[in-house]
Amino acid sequence: MAIEQIKMPQLGESVTEGTIEKWLVKPGDHVNKYDPLAEVNTDKVTAEVPSSFTGIIKELLAKEGDTLAVGEIVCTIETEGGATETVEKVAPEQPKAEAVTPAEVKKEVTSAAPIEREKGAKARFSPAVLKISQEHGIDLSLVTGTGNEGRITRKDLLKIIESGEIPVAAPAQQAVEQTTATPQATAAPKAAPVNVPVAVGDIEIPITGIRKAIATNMLRSKHEAPHAWTMIEVDVTSLVQYRDSIKNEFKQKEGFNVTYFAFFVKAVSQALKEFPMMNSMWAGDKIVQKKDINISIAVATDDALFVPVIKNADEKTIKGIAREVNELAAKVRSGKLKSDEMQGGTFTVNNTGSFGSVQSMGIINYPQAAILQVESIVKRPVIMDGGMIAARDMVNLCLSLDHRVLDGLVCGRFLARVKEILENITKENTSVY
Repeated sequence: MAIEQIKMPQLGESVTEGTIEKWLVKPGDHVNKYDPLAEVNTDKVTAEVPSSFTGIIKELLAKEGDTLAVGEIVCTIETEGGATETVEKVAPEQPKAEAVTPAEVKKEVTSAAPIEREKGAKARFSPAVLKISQEHGIDLSLVTGTGNEGRITRKDLLKIIESGEIPVAAPAQQAVEQTTATPQATAAPKAAPVNVPVAVGDIEIPITGIRKAIATNMLRSKHEAPHAWTMIEVDVTSLVQYRDSIKNEFKQKEGFNVTYFAFFVKAVSQALKEFPMMNSMWAGDKIVQKKDINISIAVATDDALFVPVIKNADEKTIKGIAREVNELAAKVRSGKLKSDEMQGGTFTVNNTGSFGSVQSMGIINYPQAAILQVESIVKRPVIMDGGMIAARDMVNLCLSLDHRVLDGLVCGRFLARVKEILENITKENTSVY
């Protein structure tokens, strides 16, 4: 017999920590290798942590709701047959992002003010903890951590922000920090206490891990990215006629629907090739223009929103995009979407028209630079050339942009090109194959 450790795996690129949403085992349970041990929620996805061994659960070292860094021990297993393999063989421990001292952070993040710990001890913080503390003006030396060995976790800071009682340095210390901080170090407005009266008959709905992750990402996007937006209207009468003329035959032949949305994704991916600046991301001291065109699409369930990715959308046909949209949506709704199917998105196209919306401003899917809302196609009277009025199928396209990366000129040209592509889709010059 041997006691082995199961550690928090890295469940996606840039993921540095995960929250134990639900334990699926308890001490004394027998598990086989690869059996699920716990449901873990990250800011990317909810996934199961598998066992790396066959044996008996010895001890659960984290409670439900605890947030642990990648590589931290979540439980121990008494293995059978004196196994000596370690969990790193299945889920290699990644370089710990939290092993960053304030001095090191100062070199890399110009907006960070020096953080002094009491008694001169060097503290180790994850990038997420440092970022939240800087945004909300939290003095980490005044925070008691609940993580492993007293480590301050993101969950600790979110609780403080929610309470509205932000621990800040004494005035003298603040004066010292202000002399060394860069202009970008100005803290974001502090969160006000949340005090909602609950009356008889009101229903209190617990916040799930995935809903917390959505809230955190949306808040981060709105705080960090200066949002602007613009809208154009597109005459898609020819597109509608073409799609309607082939939809029944296509469904019978392929086994899935060819939707209007597939045409929009194809048009956007084509325009992104011609305007690559739209396919960019803000990276602090530089802008990264992505080579691959990976389109994120939003898929909603009753209580959450997932954003799977169509990889290399510009290389796919309309049929290929329609198939992938159908398959990804089915995976989301059946709970079978994998974490890697939500990674790598460079631009988001959101089908808000499926809910009947005709105009909306989307929140950018951070760290992308833009999101396009495809609204509902509606019949509207339009004045045609020669002054004639005709009923046409019209759709609004609403683009939200990160003004640090994109300006009105490139966005206007990009939208004009998307409009041109869509308005010229006809049975004669467009193939779905």
